[in-house]
Amino acid sequence: MSKVLGLSFGRKMSNCEVMVKQALMTCQEAGHEIRFIRVNDLDLKDCTGCIACVLGMIRGGKGGCVLKDDCHIIDDAIMDCDALIFGCPTFEMTPTGTFKTLCDRLGPSHDLSFRKVAIEEGLAAGKDPDKLPDQRCLKPRVGAFFSVGGAMTKNWLAFMLPTMYCLTLSMGIDVVDTYEYHGAMAHYHVVGNQPVMDRMTEMGKHVVDALAHMDDEEERRRWRGDHEGVCPVCHCDLLTVSQDKKTIECPVCGSYGTFTVEDGKLIAHFTEAEQARSRLRYAGKLEHSTEIKTCAAGPDQLPNVKELLKPYQWE
Repeated sequence: MSKVLGLSFGRKMSNCEVMVKQALMTCQEAGHEIRFIRVNDLDLKDCTGCIACVLGMIRGGKGGCVLKDDCHIIDDAIMDCDALIFGCPTFEMTPTGTFKTLCDRLGPSHDLSFRKVAIEEGLAAGKDPDKLPDQRCLKPRVGAFFSVGGAMTKNWLAFMLPTMYCLTLSMGIDVVDTYEYHGAMAHYHVVGNQPVMDRMTEMGKHVVDALAHMDDEEERRRWRGDHEGVCPVCHCDLLTVSQDKKTIECPVCGSYGTFTVEDGKLIAHFTEAEQARSRLRYAGKLEHSTEIKTCAAGPDQLPNVKELLKPYQWE
């Protein structure tokens, strides 16, 4: 039996909550333990960007957050789970502010490349495991998520799914399914929209299937969603075109590629090497954490910074 956590970023008994619970109940019927958290009920403070978490891990410590609020509740729940299912409503084409706040709080502090190195080096040095990052971060997890938008025109949800990857990518959660529910305004409540409820049942089944293959990385990661997308790793449709208009980049994965037009269709091409350095993979996260460790400038670079800042010290 595995543990499946569900997070809703919507209102109580809203579309998001009911959809998350439908997927969770499917997992429960398969014999898994479930837990549900309505994130809006918690006190979550905005990240201040103090980087104490990152510096703490770089210096061989736990890398905890200095803010005192309810974030630890979600932190512990995610560390405890084997699978994560979450849903978020669309506010102005993007996820809610609460969703972004949680991503900011869990992003750098829970980055697998920082945590893994800190744990390995700390244990090798004989440090107390309780003074190192939570070792539960090292176990594999799978995930699935969905967006909900009232707009009948799908492009009003354009930045939803790509942005929602921000909650899973730093922790290395293998996302096996995503879904975009647009046109929600045409239905009083999703509970009366059977095709969408059935899709949530399918999402639950996809998570159950992935949980059955946790020891097989390839099968665990296998995409089970019904939309392939243009990127073979995140399966989103969003692409960035280079200024010279010759190459493309997946803004979620950070992978570079090329494209061709075949029978009037744009076909994206990403090499195996570029797919491997996706931000969704450990190699991509390690690339970024190494960049931070080796390129970030310290105060000694600008010893007269206080003098230079004096003209700007006014409210």
